[in-house]
This record gives sequence, structure tokens and C-alpha cells, in this order.
Amino acid sequence: MSKTLIIAEKPSVAQDIVRALTPGTGKFDKHDEYFESEQYVVSSAVGHLVEIKAPDEFDVKRGKWSFANLPVIPPHFDLNPIDKSKGRLNALVKLIRRKDVTAIINACDAGREGELIFRLIQQYAQPAKGKLEKPVQRLWLQSMTPQAIRDGFANLRSDKQMLPLADAARCRSEADWLVGINGTRAMTAFNSRDGGFFLTTVGRVQTPTLSIVVEREEKIRKHVSRDYWEVRASFDAQAGLYEGKWFDPKWKKGDDAEDRADRIWAKPDAEAIAQAVLGKPATVTEESKPTTSSCGGLYDLTTLQREANSRFGFSAKTTLGLAQALYEKHKVLTYPRTDSRFLPEDYLAVAKQTTEMLSKEDMPGPLRALSAHAKTSLKNGYIKPTKKVFDNAKVSDHFAIIPTLQAPKSLTEAEAKLYDMVVKRFLAVFFPPAEFLVTTRISKVGEHSFQTNGKVLVKAGWLAVYGKEEQDDDANLVAVAPGELVRTESVDVKGLATKPPARYTEATLLSAMEGAGKLIDDDELREAMAEKGLGTPATRAATIEGLITEKYMLREGRELIPTAKAFQLMTLLRGLDVEDLTKPELTGNWEYQLAEMEKGRLDRDAFMAEIAAMTERIVQKAKSYDRDTIPGDYATLKTPCPKCGGIVKENYRRFTCMGKSGEGSDACGFSIGKIPGGRSFELHEVEAFLRDKKIGPLEGFRSKAGWPFTAELALVYDDEIANWKLEFDFGEDAKKAENDGEPVDFGGQSSLGNCPKCGGHVYEHGANYVCEHAVGAHVTCDFKSGKIILQQPVEPAQVHKLLTTGKTDLLENFVSNKTRRKFKAFLAYDKKEGKVVFEFEPRAAKAPPAKKVAAKKAAKA
Repeated sequence: MSKTLIIAEKPSVAQDIVRALTPGTGKFDKHDEYFESEQYVVSSAVGHLVEIKAPDEFDVKRGKWSFANLPVIPPHFDLNPIDKSKGRLNALVKLIRRKDVTAIINACDAGREGELIFRLIQQYAQPAKGKLEKPVQRLWLQSMTPQAIRDGFANLRSDKQMLPLADAARCRSEADWLVGINGTRAMTAFNSRDGGFFLTTVGRVQTPTLSIVVEREEKIRKHVSRDYWEVRASFDAQAGLYEGKWFDPKWKKGDDAEDRADRIWAKPDAEAIAQAVLGKPATVTEESKPTTSSCGGLYDLTTLQREANSRFGFSAKTTLGLAQALYEKHKVLTYPRTDSRFLPEDYLAVAKQTTEMLSKEDMPGPLRALSAHAKTSLKNGYIKPTKKVFDNAKVSDHFAIIPTLQAPKSLTEAEAKLYDMVVKRFLAVFFPPAEFLVTTRISKVGEHSFQTNGKVLVKAGWLAVYGKEEQDDDANLVAVAPGELVRTESVDVKGLATKPPARYTEATLLSAMEGAGKLIDDDELREAMAEKGLGTPATRAATIEGLITEKYMLREGRELIPTAKAFQLMTLLRGLDVEDLTKPELTGNWEYQLAEMEKGRLDRDAFMAEIAAMTERIVQKAKSYDRDTIPGDYATLKTPCPKCGGIVKENYRRFTCMGKSGEGSDACGFSIGKIPGGRSFELHEVEAFLRDKKIGPLEGFRSKAGWPFTAELALVYDDEIANWKLEFDFGEDAKKAENDGEPVDFGGQSSLGNCPKCGGHVYEHGANYVCEHAVGAHVTCDFKSGKIILQQPVEPAQVHKLLTTGKTDLLENFVSNKTRRKFKAFLAYDKKEGKVVFEFEPRAAKAPPAKKVAAKKAAKA
């Protein structure tokens, strides 16, 4: 009997489909990789199983970082299985090729990425010879209720209907490949022209995102602080004292972005106002009007990440990980990787059932208080079919993030915080608006006006869910009787200074990415820009983390700070006149074009021709640039030239002495490269290096083959060139002491512990921790361990722990040389091997439990 194969995107969706179909089609038997009934075989991917690659004849193996092999624009793309998902891919290919499977239903997520996942699996499953001719239909689900799934099967879409979406999906994937591969190789080739290897990654989304951060930092650096003054007066009314701030009622916004109605730019003017009003009577007028405030919409991933960063300091990656755990492990939240803030219109009953669960379940800790608000919502009939919540037109691949019908049992503190956020928003969105009375009071002393604002909460509405109580009177504003004259009791002139714009946090950067570079706080405006955002909610966290991993940005507290490498990339792209890559609006416009393609209004070939032309132009600009330096806004160092005491200035590639005149006419010839070993100097680092003649150990250097390494840098005088030059110091002092038999004085240091090989004392020495008997005149031991191992700094306290207990704490920031991925491990001393090794956490035992032995691997310094 012939069967239809249904391929979902995730195992959980495959199970939902099976549950929905069982009443109508009969029982499904469960197998390892699929479910099967008399009519259907149901299986799933686990996200992307294959990725695109250039065909072998276009795939450059050797010299890929050379201009000679650029640009790479293949006429078509082949596919590569993703290693970690090979088993699932092979299982799906077998099912697709099964002789009794005569039709296929694409049940991947309803959107661009879901379409791409299915199309690439379908392409990969095609036999080498001939073609697999099996009709394909599309199950388009925006709601996961059993009835919605059954309705979806009753209204399957044809393969032809889905071709525009498939084209857009392939274009997005191929455009990212073309721009990323060619841009990265071209910029790396340009920056490595003078020798070494300086990996310079660019991308269709990551580079405009970085540009946003760099442009903000440039504004901060260029900001010149200006002094201004505010005048605040305390007024004495019969009912008590209140404060007002001076303002100019005639003020209008002009060209000066820092000007405000309440700012006075000259101190004498401020003092004159204070003198004129002190002790004088004031007439009072005030206006009170009611206003309302509605709760924001339900959470999509970006909004959840943004608010969790603002409230708890969670990174976008952390929030996504927590939301994923609440979805997959605890099953208490719906699918989190969504860009929609709405629910399907048939979810009214589900919303009521969810609220009933929240009202009845005895949830842990602070979550318990939410049940009272759920009961209030049910009692007052707040859950209604409003377009603010239920709107099919605004549900994309997935709907908004809401609680499921399952109550949480045991959550970590961080998981509970995020769950609490989602539940509060879910409940609050149905509550009535909060009502306020806003009062604006103007106290006029002669010709001078002072403003006082009061805002009183009259009805809490949705704010009750967030713990805000109602107020019955003007608790924060002293009453003034009609016609009453008040007295100016005291006046304070306060000196202030303008501040530069704030650095981006992950919360504000996510907003900027969502609005294609425009910081938009208004929900409706942000929604209007949604089609032109940078990346998707599912990829934005990975984009930010990628910029940090590639050392383009640092995370300091909640702030994101661009590095010298980021400024260098922006200078290069601007100097080469390939700013296309840096403009968020342009990249956002590509996203808009892809949306147009999905609707059948734009041709795939036309879009890809535009991308290919831009790619060729980027490569050509980099290839043909023939001037000595890239123009840019470069620094002048505070530290003088080590040879002549002249002024050292920065250009694109080097820090160069320009002589005492600063013009270059009397320069002494001293200069050092800005990116030794593929790592950019930060300005504070080069200042310290020229001053101290050494720095380090520093991590992030790369060999010519691209492998990372750690080293110290030394500024040494070379008699042959009669000048100072930069050299890498890999602990040569220690080697010299070993070879030359020079004694080493550890008198100023405290021992970190006893050597595990010979019992001697272990001390810091150069880039290593060494046994006292492994250096000096009489070497009898060879114990040593690096201060930085695979980019993980090893603190003296950890070495002490290793020497006294046998191993360190679990260290989390090792970076594999092969995969370049982070991993966690302990450092332990292996007596048999006689060296420090990695020891990994034992994996959780599977039933039946078996004893696990901690894996060991040599830890190389």
C-alpha cells in the first residue's frame, strides 16, 4: 500500500501531528526515527541538516586567502551534510527513497527557513542518476492545536504555490554565502598583504551590526562636553513645599541637538534668574488631565531578549538558552525563536485554559503570586478576542511566546525569572489599561516660569500584575488653592555638563538590529520596520556572540565596546568605498526584497545578479587599491617615540614616528605594525608597550596558517638598523636561563605549591609556571605549565589548587585549535604521563547506569 511521508522541522511537531491524525487515520507505530500508520510515515529534521557549498571545481582548497582566487561566484551550489545531524539526515533520505512512499508533505515551520530546511533535504535525497519524482504538498501551520493541524491537512498547499517562498529562502542562504565568503577572503587578503595572517570576517548581517556599534562609539569619542546650568526653586504653599524647575516657555527645537528648554548655557544668566526670583511671590496655574497606558504586546524573541537584558543583564544568547530550556526541557513555554507578538485567532480557548492552569497550580516560590492575577482575569472575563492579541495576519512562522498548559515544577533561578516575565506579560496583556491623572503646574515669578509635574495612578489596570498599587490622592504633589500666591523659599543653581550618547547594551543593540539601525521604542513603528530588520530573532543573539568571539567587540558589564579591530574594519570598508557592507538600511532593504520575492513580486535571478555584482565590486575594490594608506580618523599617541622622543601617529597599518614637529620632516624612522601576528593593538596597549618596552602575555595572535597562539611582545633595540623593533617573546628568557645555566632569582615570589614531579617549589616565570629545578644552573626537572592554555588564562590561584588537590576548578573558556569552539575542562596532573592534562566532566549516565571514567587529554601550553 502506498504511503505519504510527512517531514516536520522538529521532533516535537512530528509528535503533535501524530496525535492530531491518530483519531482519524488510526494508530501509529513508533520507530527510532519515525512514526508509521497504514496511511502515513511521520518524521522530522532537527533544524538544518545540510548546508550549501561551492561545487568541487569552484571550491578553493589552497590559496583561498589570496586575491588570485577571488571572487568565487559558482553557477550553482552543492550540499554538505552537517556532521552532528548526519544520522537524522540519512534516516530521512531512506524514508524519502522508500518505494512505498509515493508522496511527500512538507510540514516544516511556516516560513522562509522552514521552507529552506525541507528543500535542501529534498535536493540532497535526489539520486546521483535520474530524478526522484514524488509529488510534494505543503502543510502550513500557524497554530498547533489538534483541530488546527487537522484543518491544515484539509487545506494543503501545492508545491507550485510555495516556489516564491522557496526562491527567497535559497536567495537568503546563497547571498549570505557569497558576501560572507568573498568579503571575508578579500578583506583578509588585503590585511595580510604585508605578511602574517589577519583574519577579517565580514558578513551580510554581522558587519552592518558592527557598524551601528562603531558609529555610536565614534560619536562618544568625538563628543565635547559643554557646561550648562539648571535653576531649581522650592515654593512654599499653604499645604507645604514643592519644587519646580526653570524653563523657557518660548523655547523651540533648533539645530543644536543638546539644547533644551530648561538648560542655561551661561552661569551668570542662571545666577541672575536665581537672584531675581528668591523670596518673591509666584502665581500658580495648573492643568490636570486623565491619561491611560496599555500593556505592551506579547513577547517575540527579540523583545524578550531586550527586556531580559535591561532587567537582569542577561545576554541575548543567555535569554535564548533559558527560553529554549523552558520550551524543550520543562515544556512550560511555547517555541521561543519567533518574530511574532500575536496568537492565532483560534487560540482564545487555549488562552483561557492556560489562565485556568495558572490560577489553580501551586507554582514554586515567587511564581505563586501570579495565580491571584489569573483568577482576577477569569472572574472579570478579561480574555476576549481582541486584535491586539489574536491576529492571523500577524502570525508568521510561529506565534508569540506564551506559557503552555504545563506548570513548572523545578526551575533554576534564572529560568524562573524568564518564565515569570512571560507569564506576567501573558496575563497583563488582557487586563484593562492603567489610568493616571497627569498634572502640569507652572509657577510664575515675574517673567520667569518654573514647571512641576505630577503623575498619580488612579486605577492600576494591567500594572497590578507587576505589583503596582492604586493611589487615591495626589500623594506626590502638594495642593495649591485656586488663586493662592506661593513664595519662592529657596533657589538652587546646579552646574551640569552634557554627556555623550550611551554605549549600546544588548537590549538597545537588539532594538537597533530590529529597526535596521534606527533605535525605535514605539512598538507600532518598530512593527512597521519589521520586514527591514537586520537578521531574524533566531539569529541576532548568534550575530552578537560572533562579533565578540571574533574580537570585534568586548562585553564590559552590560555595555558592548568595539575594539581596535572593529575600527580598522570600518576604516578599511570606508576607504575602499565598499560601504554597502556597513549600512544597516541597505541590508535591511535586502530583507525587504526577499519578502517581496516571497509574495511573487521579485525575480530570484534579478536579486542574485544584484548580489553577485556587489560581491564582484567588493573584491575588485580591495584588489585594485594602490595607495600607501587607507584614509581615516587616526590617533596621535601620548607616549613619545622611544628613539627620538618625537610624536608617534597612527595610520592604517602602522604606528610611525613623525618627529618632534609632528609633520614627518624630522622623523627618525621608528615604526611598528598595528596588527602583529594578526592581532590589532588597542590604543592603551600600544601606549603601554612604547612606555614599558614589553607587554603581555596577550592572546588572540594567529600564525600564518590561521591558528591562534599566545605570546608576550618586546620592543628591542637592533644595532644593525640602529632603531627599535617589535619582537615576539615566547618565554625566551626562560629558555635562555635553561640553556645558559644562568641562575634565576625567585626571592621576590611566593611559591604556588610543590612540584608534582620532584617536590620543589613552583613559581611564575615568563609565560609559564615552572618548577624552580626546571630553570637555572642545575636543571633536574622539566615541570612547567602555560599561563594561557588554548586562550584560557590560568590564574595563580588555580595553579595552587592544581598543585595541592590535583586539579583546578572547571575552566570554561578553552578554545579548540581544530574546531575553534569553546569547551570546558579541568586541568589535572597525570602522574603516568608526567604532565598537566585536560579532564572533562563525566557525561550524565544513561539507563542502565554505567561507570564513567573522566576522559584525559594532554593540555598543551
